[in-house]
Amino acid sequence: MMKTIRHQFYFEQPPEVVWAYLTQPELMALWLMKSNFKLEMGYEFQFRTGPMPQLNIDGIFHCKVQEIIPCKKLVYSWQCGPGEGKIEVDSLVVWQLNAKDNGTELLLEHSGFREIADLDLYNGFNEGWVKNVQKIMDLLKEK
Repeated sequence: MMKTIRHQFYFEQPPEVVWAYLTQPELMALWLMKSNFKLEMGYEFQFRTGPMPQLNIDGIFHCKVQEIIPCKKLVYSWQCGPGEGKIEVDSLVVWQLNAKDNGTELLLEHSGFREIADLDLYNGFNEGWVKNVQKIMDLLKEK
């Protein structure tokens, strides 16, 4: 059985503003990680951070853009592992943006965690997504 992370967030800003934080590498680096992301179908990119030995991750997340609906939906694969080409997590990240109440409802779904084998990763990512999206909210409040 697979586990899926699901979160719903609300931003006072319109979808175009939130979309920018999900798709512009310089803004992504402020709340998530540095990357060589490009908003192109099929584009393969990496997020990079320091190693996380407690989660058996080398800090390189291998991703590929799967779907783009501008200002509405972004989907990319998300693979990681201990390094040396070994991938232990093969998952999918889905962002959906909906205009709502003069702002944006942002839905996140991160799926593909094997229930027992990936439980520590699931818990780490589940908490991490909430903390990181909160950084977007904080950055937007500063503007």
